[in-house]
Amino acid sequence: MEALDEYLGPPVVLEDESDSSDCSSRKRHKSKLPLAKSMCVEARVESGFHKTCRICLEHVREAMLHHRWQEAAEYMASYTQILEDRNKIKAQPHKELVWRISTEILHHLPNATVKDYNIIYEQMKHSGVKHYLMICLEHSFHLMLHGDIQAAKRQLSIAESWRHGKESVSQLPRIKLIQAYRSLLDYIMWCDKKSTLSINNSFESDNQGMHTFFRLAATNLQDILKNPGVWDPFILCYVEMLEYYGDNEEAQKVLNDYAYDNSFPPNPNAHVYLYQFLKRHDAPDKKLMKVLKHLHLLVPSHELMLAYSCLLLQSEKQSHTQKALGVLLEMLDFQCWRSNLDVWKCLHAVIHQLLQQEEWATSVQGQMALRNDWWPALHFTSFHAKKDLEENSELFKVKASLAEILCPGRPLRYTAETQMLTS
Repeated sequence: MEALDEYLGPPVVLEDESDSSDCSSRKRHKSKLPLAKSMCVEARVESGFHKTCRICLEHVREAMLHHRWQEAAEYMASYTQILEDRNKIKAQPHKELVWRISTEILHHLPNATVKDYNIIYEQMKHSGVKHYLMICLEHSFHLMLHGDIQAAKRQLSIAESWRHGKESVSQLPRIKLIQAYRSLLDYIMWCDKKSTLSINNSFESDNQGMHTFFRLAATNLQDILKNPGVWDPFILCYVEMLEYYGDNEEAQKVLNDYAYDNSFPPNPNAHVYLYQFLKRHDAPDKKLMKVLKHLHLLVPSHELMLAYSCLLLQSEKQSHTQKALGVLLEMLDFQCWRSNLDVWKCLHAVIHQLLQQEEWATSVQGQMALRNDWWPALHFTSFHAKKDLEENSELFKVKASLAEILCPGRPLRYTAETQMLTS
């Protein structure tokens, strides 16, 4: 609808006539300020054909705004004649409008069939080259949603081999995306073969067919993953297949490159996937902590920071204990962790271990120095005390035991409320 509104534009606003005194004033004093764009819009000279199409499009918009989808479809059937416009410059935006609006209308028609979608997609593919690849990709998505994986793969294979002079060079990123999704379909077929083998007795021909899909997917994915970008679903598929065939070394290399290659954009999921892989294969705690350390820099509120804190605490190194304190306090800086019992219990364990050190007060106050002004309002008010006591008495006890240590010498309403409620 935004593209449609942008094309039709707002109603024309005509500039009011100014009086003669204003005109004479402007003549005497020429302003040096930059001129604003005039609100006066000259009337467009349009042929009867273009006028009919514009009016038809206005009826389409009106019907869509009121969810009269059958009426919108009828008007849209007439509007598609705009594709016959011989003026290529004017016709290009119309082509995208026809594509976008037609599919949107079909989504809302209860009696729309796959055949209806196929007609629209095929018509739009042959109307121009600028959106050809994206139309093919969207067409394949629609076929996938209807379970026709083979047809979806055919669409992507056709798009992958598409070439159109200089236009193909400018659309190279889209070609890479199409290659990636074709590999994803090979992975889906590989999964189907794998599930069939697990149910029935394994035959040599079935194993060969399954391995064929693996080779097709792996060959493309190896090339795709060399291009910087966010390839999360494709990485997971590739790693799963490598693990299935026992190539854990290659799987770890792929995940390492995805997480630590500086040419790729920062991606917390890359570190999550690497951590999960190492965890599955019983990697030493040192490796796990290294991965979670990088994740902490990107997302200090991530749920895996609790696991990171536990690993730091288990190492029993003094520096690691202090680091665990900082990680947990940063988690609790976020509202989503305010009432999480596991985080508070872990913080309690960390502080209990710090109390065995001579300079524990320095460590705690060093972390709380920038928090003293706002932490009491976030965690230790009388409202929090009543709420915690009613909903989770264990959380109430843990927080009450830490209040004085985290905020020493401050009259906290949380502890005052505790005394009133327990007296």
